[in-house]
Amino acid sequence: MGLFERYLSIWVSLAILAGLGFGILFPGVFTLIAQFEYAHVNIIIAVLIWLMIYPMMVQVDFSAIKDTGKNPKGLVLTILINWLIKPFTMAFLGWLFFKVLFVDWVDPTTASEYIAGMILLGVAPCTAMVFVWSQMTKGDPNYTLVQVSINDVIMIFAFAPLAGLLLGMTDVTVPWNTLLLSVILYVLIPLGAGVLTRKQLNKHNDERLITDFLSRLKPWSIMGLLATVTLLFGFQANTIIAKPSAILMIAIPLMLQTYGIFALAYYLAKRIKLPHNVAAPACMIGTSNFFELAVAVAISLFGLHSGAALATVVGVLVEVPVMLSLVWFANRTRAWFD
Repeated sequence: MGLFERYLSIWVSLAILAGLGFGILFPGVFTLIAQFEYAHVNIIIAVLIWLMIYPMMVQVDFSAIKDTGKNPKGLVLTILINWLIKPFTMAFLGWLFFKVLFVDWVDPTTASEYIAGMILLGVAPCTAMVFVWSQMTKGDPNYTLVQVSINDVIMIFAFAPLAGLLLGMTDVTVPWNTLLLSVILYVLIPLGAGVLTRKQLNKHNDERLITDFLSRLKPWSIMGLLATVTLLFGFQANTIIAKPSAILMIAIPLMLQTYGIFALAYYLAKRIKLPHNVAAPACMIGTSNFFELAVAVAISLFGLHSGAALATVVGVLVEVPVMLSLVWFANRTRAWFD
């Protein structure tokens, strides 16, 4: 991993501190930025998130899907965890903590927004960072690519209906037009752009062109992530300073979800006798989240200052150290699959 991926938690933490500081010192600047909206989509945040998402989509190679029949068990596990288990356990944990266990510390409206943010994380399986987790666990890179590609195809059709279903189950009013617009804006269009870019770069079957292009984009992607986190915490600065416990309350169910889903996926992978170089990436994909998409949709649906946006950003802070601990565990238990 590069310097950025290795210390992502530190950079995100610094961006959070910067956002809080700027939000308190210069609230007028953030108020001005918040006004740049069209159809409930903040233009500045949308541009920053595009900077994050586009390089990830260039990595997706749909030509690899033709090889899925060679070893379908890993794909079946990924799809089962990502689309039939994980979204529902996330919704349940959100309801359990913010409607039952933490009900005395959070007002009902804010609690519903926290739950909504968690649901959006739950229905957005990882697209980019999973390549890092796969590499760190010595996973099969081609199989990981197939898993990510199929996930992206499913996401185009399943993200909006599944998010709408679960948000409706938690008594959150679902603005379908905004939800569908978010899927088009943050999944379909960047995915199409990534496919076209990859096709253009790969005319001569030279993977180095793609690698060089991605390396040039990487600094912009990093800037997009850190600037987005800084802005989101700047918008939320006064709320967070007044209620620092909100970060901890959101982090607890997110951590339980992450470790619980990984344990289930890892157990199932061993039971169906997957090789470790397929099992580890499959479990990582099912465990981690496409937090860039979740952040963007949360802002579109609920606003920059919402609890939903805050919950998705806390997901960024929690995910990286937790996933690194799971990488360590997967590497230590490689012998279980030999």
